[in-house]
Amino acid sequence: MALKLKYILLVLLVSLQQNLAAGPIKAGAGRVVITPELPFYLTGYAGRDSMAVTKVHDLWAKALVIEESPSNRIVIVTADVLGLTPAVSEAAAEQLKKKYGITRSQIMFNSSHTHSGPMIWPALSVIGDYDAETIRKFTQYTVTLTDKLVAAVDMAMQNLEPMQLSHGTGQAGFAMNRRYKPGPDATIGKERSNRTDHDVPVLLAKDAKGTVKAVLFGYACHNTTVTGAHNTINGDYAGYAQIELEKKYPGATALFFIGCAGDQNPTPRGTLEYAEQHGKELAGAVEKVIGTKTENLGTPLRSAFVRTELPYQPVTVQAFQKELQEGTKYEKRRAKLIMEAMDKGWDLSAHSYPVQAMRIGNRLTILSLSGEVVVDYSLNAKKQYPGEHLFVAGYCNQVVCYIPTERILEEGGYEPVSSQMYYGMPGPFQKNIEAKVNAAIRTVMQKVGLSKK
Repeated sequence: MALKLKYILLVLLVSLQQNLAAGPIKAGAGRVVITPELPFYLTGYAGRDSMAVTKVHDLWAKALVIEESPSNRIVIVTADVLGLTPAVSEAAAEQLKKKYGITRSQIMFNSSHTHSGPMIWPALSVIGDYDAETIRKFTQYTVTLTDKLVAAVDMAMQNLEPMQLSHGTGQAGFAMNRRYKPGPDATIGKERSNRTDHDVPVLLAKDAKGTVKAVLFGYACHNTTVTGAHNTINGDYAGYAQIELEKKYPGATALFFIGCAGDQNPTPRGTLEYAEQHGKELAGAVEKVIGTKTENLGTPLRSAFVRTELPYQPVTVQAFQKELQEGTKYEKRRAKLIMEAMDKGWDLSAHSYPVQAMRIGNRLTILSLSGEVVVDYSLNAKKQYPGEHLFVAGYCNQVVCYIPTERILEEGGYEPVSSQMYYGMPGPFQKNIEAKVNAAIRTVMQKVGLSKK
């Protein structure tokens, strides 16, 4: 009898501790259509030379606000676009700071990286030769987009109510490492990595009745099932996955964030049917997590945001003068941009790179990396912090170039070298880029209460 009583008391104590750990949490979701008025130029593929005149489905900006108190929140904003510019994300963050007192570390923006979305000027400006009227329309859309990101958060703030947060992780298998080639690579004499990250992290918000009100989910795969042969607006597999989940859970807002997908492609790819297929597979992985036991989350909420300088390899005026005379049309456009910047005395030595972390309770951290981050950063971070459930997101806050590792810089190719031309960057990064990014990761993780193993 005494043993039974002790067991009952132990169960009650554990239950009480779990309830105390959960803490008071409110959450709210908001959403705004960001589909441009057609016709409009799409971005992501340099080969397109005409405007899109049709859409498959709308593009969205969505927001999830999680509140411990009016002075302590975290805000996650997702957008069905290739990538936000620093001007857009920082302007939206400044507006939200003035309206709600949300600090820069408390808000994260993630772009789905669909290549079937609108041009976000001036990102990837070298892929086309645009006239003044077209650039005016690009700029008008970009200004409107900033306002709509804020409007999505406004709606989420209005929808705040007590919620139970929980999380879990599923699996999807359609991502592949696009840099992998069997056998030794000719340039480095060893085999390239075939690493992937098939995790599907899920953050769930349910109201007091147990109804799903918001689901945040991610996957580390380029959002490029639909290739440049298509010229119609859609969210690719991420768009289809969100649609499927919102059908499954009526009244819920499904928010997708892309992981470290810089060197990851969907397979198979090439058609809208494949995009829908991958979207349904991803949605199915999320549904499986929701249908099984998830781990509850509570307070405290913590966040951190830092910037680090990523130096470029040295460049010369002579190299760009040669590109202006002998290069491809893309090389000539990039060379023109760089030489004009040099002439004005602008600093082209390094890229200012933001890194961010948001921690919910004492078990889940969202690590947010900017740019087109390769998958090694996600896999390595998970090894460094094995006791924490990590959601590692790429394409956060700004998408202005690829972020390779030292190994990928050594290998060369599109991600570390030639992609810099399309992004209008002066050239590849120095090999210490990986050490600098990892140092920034350690800084934000320490600020939210984590130390690596």
